[in-house]
Amino acid sequence: MKDKLKSYKGKRDFKKTKEPIGKRKTSGKKLHFVVDHHLASHDHYDFRLEYNGVLKSWAVPKGPSYNPKDKRLSVLVEDHPLEYRNFEGTIPKGEYGGGTVMIWDEGYYEVIGNFSKDFKKGSLKFILYGKRLKGAWTLVHFDKDNWLLIKENDEYKNFKDINKFKTSVKTGRTMSEITNNLKRKTRKENAEIEITNPDKIIYSRPKITKLEVVNYYKKVAEKMLPYVSNRIISTIRCPEGIKKDKFFKKHLDNPALKKIILPNTENKKDDYYYITDVNGLISEAQMNSIEFHIWGSNVSDLENPNYMVFDLDPDEKLSLTKLRQGVKDLKQILNDLKLKAYLKTSGGKGYHIVVPISYKITWEEFRKVAKNIALLMVAKWPDKYVANMRKENRKGKIFIDWVRNTRSSTSVAPYSLRARDNAPVSMPIKWSELEKVKPNEITMAEALRRLKRKDPWEGFFDN
Repeated sequence: MKDKLKSYKGKRDFKKTKEPIGKRKTSGKKLHFVVDHHLASHDHYDFRLEYNGVLKSWAVPKGPSYNPKDKRLSVLVEDHPLEYRNFEGTIPKGEYGGGTVMIWDEGYYEVIGNFSKDFKKGSLKFILYGKRLKGAWTLVHFDKDNWLLIKENDEYKNFKDINKFKTSVKTGRTMSEITNNLKRKTRKENAEIEITNPDKIIYSRPKITKLEVVNYYKKVAEKMLPYVSNRIISTIRCPEGIKKDKFFKKHLDNPALKKIILPNTENKKDDYYYITDVNGLISEAQMNSIEFHIWGSNVSDLENPNYMVFDLDPDEKLSLTKLRQGVKDLKQILNDLKLKAYLKTSGGKGYHIVVPISYKITWEEFRKVAKNIALLMVAKWPDKYVANMRKENRKGKIFIDWVRNTRSSTSVAPYSLRARDNAPVSMPIKWSELEKVKPNEITMAEALRRLKRKDPWEGFFDN
């Protein structure tokens, strides 16, 4: 592994660049590929195929093309570590490859033939299962480090124009957003947002101050931001603590956040907002936002949701055992549908099951899928579940709340505090913890302790 990455490491100063050094040798049964859009001294794409513990990498000046007639020059460069497929950000000016790197596409691939032998022969054929690149492709060697990337003449020929894709498949950000986000961080990394009334009591049982709430969000920001940033948010604000008047805030009044204007039901325009970095998160906590609720889509692709959530809301008299069985029943249905699901506490009465969606889908289709999954549970176990939100229908049953999978609806974000006694958190947990952790059991203090553990939602954005 060291020898394979010798050239890669020799070109970089890891005290200056955030690029991964490279430690992991394998990534699992499937072979990954990634395409980076790299705005360096020359605007180009980097095409990378996982093989034998590294990413074989080619610089593609014009990027891939779905037109089989386009033979894209691809220059073989040094092997990169497997961790590089998750790298998105900026490489400092003056460093090798200095500029912005965006994850333009990612997925799995399958070799047609034998990678090692075909690579040596100079004709590598493979099938891509990406979010943007699909079907059969060929890399053909013709001189020194120069190859050609060519789309095969299959059902995906002329499928899409790659030039229309301007955002990261990982974070939904544009190149300029990635660049500006890092510039803001650089400017503010030593700056502190002024916290007014730091000793104000937000929670009385146990006693938790505003400063402690702010510090909580500072500490969970790294884990929380991938789910919250670049999504329209609404917050629950508690200016005088959770026991006094609180209100649901969904329109912009914070200059540290980004504005997005959308038409409302009366065809007038409303301004919504979203967070892009830790400073936005902290500034909202400074403005007494306790709970953070998110849309199911990114602002860069607003009409194509990618975050499906089910809330299992039990009748108040229902046992915890029956609620947990409901979670298991829903997980079984999702497994049968080949949908990868993740579990978190709600911080209230129930559990939340979250499904990342990696394919393009409209809000109408998204809502229909979620509703049909809930109806399937009701059809299978009519004595246990309901899909109708009317309270009188819930006696002795669990409401499978699918309705939040609708455009403009929100769900409480992972790692968000709840404005309830004991400062519970909507916390990601492992499936194996279902029998051990109650829906409102993880408090702010416990959530902070859990940050040291392995991330139970690791791989969420790899689907």
